[in-house]
Amino acid sequence: MKRPVILFGLLIISFYLAAQDRYQVGLMPSVNFSTGMGKGWKINLKAESRQRLLQGTFGEASKSEYDYILTDFSAIASRKAGLNNSIAGGYLIRFRDTTVTHRLIQQFTVVNRFDNFRLAQRFAADQSFFESGTMELRLRYRLSAEVPLSGQAVDPGEFYLKFNNEYLNAFHEGDYDLEIRIVPLAGYEFTDNNKLEFGLDYRLSGFVNNAGRHSFWITVNWFIST
Repeated sequence: MKRPVILFGLLIISFYLAAQDRYQVGLMPSVNFSTGMGKGWKINLKAESRQRLLQGTFGEASKSEYDYILTDFSAIASRKAGLNNSIAGGYLIRFRDTTVTHRLIQQFTVVNRFDNFRLAQRFAADQSFFESGTMELRLRYRLSAEVPLSGQAVDPGEFYLKFNNEYLNAFHEGDYDLEIRIVPLAGYEFTDNNKLEFGLDYRLSGFVNNAGRHSFWITVNWFIST
């Protein structure tokens, strides 16, 4: 059931890449810090930025220009709700140019561990509040697979592969948009509490009612836990 969903997303992307859609290429580094808070609770603090290096329209000359787009700071608290699932909620603040956006986040995650890989499903909702007084609601589903390159589990000093496929349904001022994300990553675990992931975060949006928008973010994610 999950494989057709991924293939359907890839099919949509292949079709729209052939059109005269807009695109942008840039960097998206992040730092994640997580720690326990007692009574089964854990908090994750994250800082992430986006920096555009290139933009244009497929089939036309591209424009190369550095542009610092935004910075996000978030805090999400989570707690196990069962043997293989957890609930989470949090807050994000976004700084973009001279504007500030506030976002509330709710998540439910189910993790299944198999002999040679781990599969996680995340169901989420978030509400973004803009300075204009409007609110955007997004409903999200993400499927994530993690595969160790040595043995049956990821151990310190080993590489692993991760693949994320996410669908975001956005509702804002009567308009609807669907964003599809495909994120292949390679990771390296230095210690049990320190790992690094790098790869490509590809996002397709705007194709429901308008020409598609393609974003290619080169990502480097550093995870620290205590």
